[in-house]
Amino acid sequence: MVTLELTILSPATAGTKRVGKLVRSVKWTVGLIDHYLLEKADEEVRRLHAQGQRILCLWDGSVLEKAESAKLEGLCPVLSSKAKRRQRTKRGLVFNWPAPRPVRVMGMQWNAGLIVGMHGRPHLAVTRWWSTKGIFASKLRDMEEEGLRICVRKWGPLLVHVFDRGYASGAWLQVLATYRTRFVIRWVKHHLFLTTWGEEKKLWQIGQGKKYRAHQEIWDSSTGEKMACDLWWTALRHPQSHEPLFLVKARVKQGVMYLITNEPVHLEAQAWDVFFSYRRRWQIEISFRYAKCELALECPRLWSLEARLKLLGMVMLVYAFLLSLLDPRHHELVRALLRFKCHRTGKRCQQVQAPLYRLRWALSRLWDDYRPRFTWFLPPPDDPRTVCSLIRDIERFHKNWG
Repeated sequence: MVTLELTILSPATAGTKRVGKLVRSVKWTVGLIDHYLLEKADEEVRRLHAQGQRILCLWDGSVLEKAESAKLEGLCPVLSSKAKRRQRTKRGLVFNWPAPRPVRVMGMQWNAGLIVGMHGRPHLAVTRWWSTKGIFASKLRDMEEEGLRICVRKWGPLLVHVFDRGYASGAWLQVLATYRTRFVIRWVKHHLFLTTWGEEKKLWQIGQGKKYRAHQEIWDSSTGEKMACDLWWTALRHPQSHEPLFLVKARVKQGVMYLITNEPVHLEAQAWDVFFSYRRRWQIEISFRYAKCELALECPRLWSLEARLKLLGMVMLVYAFLLSLLDPRHHELVRALLRFKCHRTGKRCQQVQAPLYRLRWALSRLWDDYRPRFTWFLPPPDDPRTVCSLIRDIERFHKNWG
């Protein structure tokens, strides 16, 4: 028996068995869902390319924690972010215990890639769940390279791949050079690089004491306030890569970021393009958080790995559907739905750009109150007189329009 807790709809006991049969069916695989998501992302890439916009592919990894499971197929030890959050130092306490060793629980590894422009909603392109243990064991670098290979074969040099500090290594630079990809990586400041004069220095030492070349006020997404941002850039090279690279050093309120790219950075506009490209990477962090918290992605109880992957893929379809509702064409529909089933009077809720949380709640409440019965093409009403009137209207329609 499978307990469904993942859909945007309210869990119904009567439909549990049907969903269980669907995910255990041998007539389809999770590859069908992956292909569908890739084709939808391809439509977005073509649209952005026709408009001449900069197209980004955001990459990152996360984990699914199944702390109370031990014998399900495809599970492996993962670092628990929940335990780390619970043990974090808190303000107001007289004494905080020192940071303990990281807590590991059973779970699955998760890699994903999103297609986004410099503005607008994201589109899910590639998602993979995998394990590091047992007969289904895979390596992290192999799974990351597999996702990169899919996007390179599909879109080639149209994309700019954006990575966080977890990808900052010479080995990954060699992989990117092999596939000839355009990329932006936030690097670790203690790693060694070669300057244009061939001198080996740590990344934070390059440009130390130099005056920043560009200044601008940008919008802080966390506080909604404007903050100052300064940029400095130069050419450099990594000891394990012969490809020419460029460093964009960005000083913001949170600190200094070191962005490494293989795109030419000689002008101020090119440096700002690299900086704002990396700022768009926060979209994939929001995607992970929404899938875990709002879509209950860590809740499926399925012993078979194949059935679990199918159910997780179905949840990704739900997420893609919710993102599609944020298209400007559906603005009036979404506005009416939120006003009808999830009304809020607060200024923050009314001005939010992507009300995914309220949207899922509104759809769930709408389904509970007006659940259709899929017996006809149109849901039949209860009043017999209304049924007769509906039949006459259908006959009149066919008579007039043939």
